[in-house]
Amino acid sequence: MTTPPAELAVPSITDGEWHRLHPATPLLRGGIFIVAVLGFIIANLRERLVEVFLNEPNYGGDPIDAIVDNGAVGLALLVIAGILVVILVLFTLSWRMHTFRITSEVVEVRSGVLFRSSRRARLDRVQGVNLVRPFIPRLFGAARLEVSVAGQDGNVQLAYLASSLADGLRHDILRLASGLRQASADVVGTEPQTSAAPGVLAPGVSAPGASALGALAQSRVTEFLAPELDPQAAAPESVVRIPPGRLIGSLVASGFTVFLVLAITGVILSAVFGGPNWLLFAILPGIIGSFGFYYSRFTRSLRYSIAATSEGVRVGYGLLSTSSETLPSGRIHAIEVSQPVLWRPFGWWQVQINKAGQSTNSGAGGAANTVTLPVGTIEDVARVLMLLVPSFDGDEQRALIESGLRSKGGSDGFVNAPRRAAWLRPFSWRRTGYTLSHGVALIRRGVLSRELVLVPLARLQSVRIAQGPLQRSLRLGTAHLHTVSGPVVATLSVIDRVEAERLFDLVTNAAIAAAELDTSTDTSMTTSTETRSTMGPAA
Repeated sequence: MTTPPAELAVPSITDGEWHRLHPATPLLRGGIFIVAVLGFIIANLRERLVEVFLNEPNYGGDPIDAIVDNGAVGLALLVIAGILVVILVLFTLSWRMHTFRITSEVVEVRSGVLFRSSRRARLDRVQGVNLVRPFIPRLFGAARLEVSVAGQDGNVQLAYLASSLADGLRHDILRLASGLRQASADVVGTEPQTSAAPGVLAPGVSAPGASALGALAQSRVTEFLAPELDPQAAAPESVVRIPPGRLIGSLVASGFTVFLVLAITGVILSAVFGGPNWLLFAILPGIIGSFGFYYSRFTRSLRYSIAATSEGVRVGYGLLSTSSETLPSGRIHAIEVSQPVLWRPFGWWQVQINKAGQSTNSGAGGAANTVTLPVGTIEDVARVLMLLVPSFDGDEQRALIESGLRSKGGSDGFVNAPRRAAWLRPFSWRRTGYTLSHGVALIRRGVLSRELVLVPLARLQSVRIAQGPLQRSLRLGTAHLHTVSGPVVATLSVIDRVEAERLFDLVTNAAIAAAELDTSTDTSMTTSTETRSTMGPAA
């Protein structure tokens, strides 16, 4: 048994012993099965339901008539009772056999009744901890904790925990993963600390009763109304939020809105000029479903916040169902700041990242969970980049970010593509370039959709330069900075051949130096710089 460190929030859970999840876990995890059963019952009793609720005549033929006519009412009730007992027993066995433990080295989950399974997440490979509170589990005071680790399908979920313990447990997992454990005091001969086991009511809530139920209801209301980010968890100046007006504007000024406008125009033209009927039936369901799309995106992005906490960068969002993910230091492998052309008049940008571990939950607005800032001003982008790359915050670095986002090329601190690159990139060659500063490689590209990619060289996996036939004739090349898989692709499509070879050498040496100086706790990915080149001779 591991002695819990004194600074942990819930030492009775992080003691290395096996614990059970929230008692409502089988019900919450089996919700789809319950909905399917209810759907089957309603489908078979629809005539009876119409008679009861709409006072319409019943023409018979449903299962109840067949049971009554055959005198099998008692048998039917016995079968229903037996099924309920079996479901209750299976749910109870599932809950009792689903256990977890947290030690100073791993988070481990065991589950299964007939077929047992075990999943482990090594704490030294933790890439982030995601705390999700879906709407229905929130009514039960439950939350889902997901430990994201490096590798494919390696995450470990604790679904579900008592909501009152979930925040503290996330803090403890990140504290243990960061290696900040302190030597605990000698507890030999002392009474072990006791606290509520996972799944029980929050401390201070007594056994069920009138006053207990009132306190429980009050705690649920307080939890729903509480801000997603605790004001005491982060300095106010580090918190970035999205105003509702900007959020609505970003949804309206999107590619989906353009598609929707074209679809509505097609339906109107089809109705006015007598177009084919299949066009109306093909497009109309999509138009109706678009309202659900906008509603989902809007509600999921409400109360968005990103801030620096003691455990790492914390990203939270959601209204009815909330989610918050904490990214420890050194887990960001690449960052992309982009601006769609429809956002340019408003000066809005989006930030997304590559990280070694991928959460199974959607990010803000239903987008991929790699989107760190769904929409923000350039001032918001600067603050977010300072959170994601804390060492990249000097005046020189801020000037490079400004140039990378807004400059149209020229002498702005970037090594840009030569004029002859216009044969391959006629519109964007002026904005295609790179630079290195303070252990970070910056790649600028795009003219319609502007993009700036930042790659911390300590996280770089490899570098490659290449040259195709057309590029060889123009004395150009292509550079690729490889990181972990994700939406951010650090590729420089056109660059002078000599500059490509120079970039290769600079990035190789800088990546090795950055890896040696790196003091972050990310040991899950080993930086390696491949020394390979497919660059041909000069034309």
